[in-house]
Amino acid sequence: MAKRSSLSIRIVEGKNLPAKDITGSSDPYCIVKVDNEPIIRTATVWKTLCPFWGEEYQVHLPPAFHAVAFYVMDEDALSRDDVIGKVCLTRDTLAAHPKGFSGWAHLTEVDPDEEVQGEIHLRLEVVPGPRARRLLRCSVLEARDLAPKDRNGASDPFVRVRYSGRTQETSIVKKSRYPRWNEMFEFELEEGAAEALCVEAWDWDLVSRNDFLGKVVFNVQKLCAAQKEEGWFRLQPDQSKNRRGEGNLGSLQLEVRLRDETVLPSGCYQPLVQLLCREVKLGTQGPGQLIALIEETTSTECRQDVATNLLKLFLGQGLAKDFLDLLFQLELGRTSEANTLFRSNSLASKSMESFLKVAGMRYLHGVLGPIIDKVFEEKKYVELDPSKVEVKDVGCSGLHRPQTEAEVLEQSAQTLRAHLAALLSALSRSVRACPAVVRATFRQLFRRVRERFPSAQHENVPFIAVTSFLCLRFVSPAIMAPKLFHLRERHADARTSRTLLLLAKAVQNVGNMDTPASRAKEAWMEPLQPTVRQGVAQLKDFITKLVDIEEKEELGLQRALSLQAPPVKEGPLFIHRTKGKGPLMSSFKKLHFSLTTEALSFAKTPNSKTSRGRREPSRGQASVTICLHCIWPRSLTELGPLRQPPLLQKGRLRPRTRKWGGPRLGP
Repeated sequence: MAKRSSLSIRIVEGKNLPAKDITGSSDPYCIVKVDNEPIIRTATVWKTLCPFWGEEYQVHLPPAFHAVAFYVMDEDALSRDDVIGKVCLTRDTLAAHPKGFSGWAHLTEVDPDEEVQGEIHLRLEVVPGPRARRLLRCSVLEARDLAPKDRNGASDPFVRVRYSGRTQETSIVKKSRYPRWNEMFEFELEEGAAEALCVEAWDWDLVSRNDFLGKVVFNVQKLCAAQKEEGWFRLQPDQSKNRRGEGNLGSLQLEVRLRDETVLPSGCYQPLVQLLCREVKLGTQGPGQLIALIEETTSTECRQDVATNLLKLFLGQGLAKDFLDLLFQLELGRTSEANTLFRSNSLASKSMESFLKVAGMRYLHGVLGPIIDKVFEEKKYVELDPSKVEVKDVGCSGLHRPQTEAEVLEQSAQTLRAHLAALLSALSRSVRACPAVVRATFRQLFRRVRERFPSAQHENVPFIAVTSFLCLRFVSPAIMAPKLFHLRERHADARTSRTLLLLAKAVQNVGNMDTPASRAKEAWMEPLQPTVRQGVAQLKDFITKLVDIEEKEELGLQRALSLQAPPVKEGPLFIHRTKGKGPLMSSFKKLHFSLTTEALSFAKTPNSKTSRGRREPSRGQASVTICLHCIWPRSLTELGPLRQPPLLQKGRLRPRTRKWGGPRLGP
């Protein structure tokens, strides 16, 4: 049995931040630290005091973590980045909000003496001394996971023990965050003494003042009663200083949810797995109603999590297509109106949405990536709504005459028509690039809907069923938020964001097969109607070819796919490296990672060719792939007794400690 904790983090936005640059603005970004260990860095939002990030992360943590802190930084090109402030949420605070912490939190000042981490191993004893006196004996044994205070990413720690006006110090251990001292100190214990014993850890510096690493304070009276105490004690910050009042450093809007789980041995879940798999294999012909019961008893808040976990289970069992097919049949069985099919947040809709993100992300990048890049590079002002047109944003079309509103609308329509036509053309050419498992799933969906609504008046319903997932729940959200789908490293500015939103609306109209209801909502989208109508014909032809995949062809494509398993998680990550002494200390080297059920691969670019045998890409090498069976045995046996596991998650890949230098990924 194992316990694990995970955090769902959404960093929304900041407001009223102080200006850190001479221009009267800042370039803010956020760093997330767990017990003072950085694990996440958001994008930088340039020249603003009210930044919007909207970034989401799923973080897996050891159950014994104490706090998660959000630091708002100001990026500087030439000097060290400025710290604006922080928000700290303890584990107890998060546990007190089972539905998650959500809202605005005031930034507080960052005091270096409060930035502590790690534990110290002490043995405290009360022993007889000379002349019938008692001695307080303090043995300083070792420490672990101390905060790095020097440029080399380590510290030069020593311990200072204070009691009753006397101070004693250990020796200095150079360049270590895991020092060992094994030194003993004795203090004469006076009768009725009420003073506390204070054990402080410091980082020694030759030139500047020593840096505080944390302290532990003991009640001497309790020690006298216990006579002996030994163990690992967590270092605490120095809270004796006065802090600046809250509210003058701005605020940060966060959504954070802590989830604690107890994971039993895999054998304990086998009866349930077998029962679920048997029901999926039998489909609606079987006697069981377990999948339907799960859907009925699942609340709206946790339906996405249930859908994702079920999908992962059936992906591992090779039954993802059959599972989705069963959900399609259950959804169709209780739907009488074709216009509402798959429009609710049902288990089928959520599962299919998760499936496309797992199996179709690489396909999405190939189709949508060039169009998104072009929109970001052009940075054109695009607006179709006459009530929102701002002529001043456009400049001049001639030498002296500013553009009129009609000219702005016409140029915007031309730009959007070009982007929409390019997207539909790329989609039409992408049939063979679509993963076989996705095509087979859409084929099942198309057939089930056509069987349920066979009449001529419903001839478009099978196509709309496919586009409700492909366009409305996959392509359009990726257009509106390309960073969340790893299409871009940064969020769009206001002008580009508006262009993307209008393009996404046009794609939705095409996906709805240009119904009168969709046209009536926003009449100002009328200039795009010729391209939309042409796109409907293109999309129907594309779907016809997409679902036209025979069993034999599916098996052949599936064999090719098995050699390159669909990624469970992929995207850009950063390897944290600490260099030697010099002006550049820590650096993050960007690589593109892809994790499948079979291997972990990483490369300098997303589309690099795969090679095996080295731990990182060399100058002439594009990519590295490491089988999972080569990773886990070494991480469990060769690394020795790890006190905390390494972190592998979106945003960072780095060892939690410096003691062992990171996981060995290969022979």
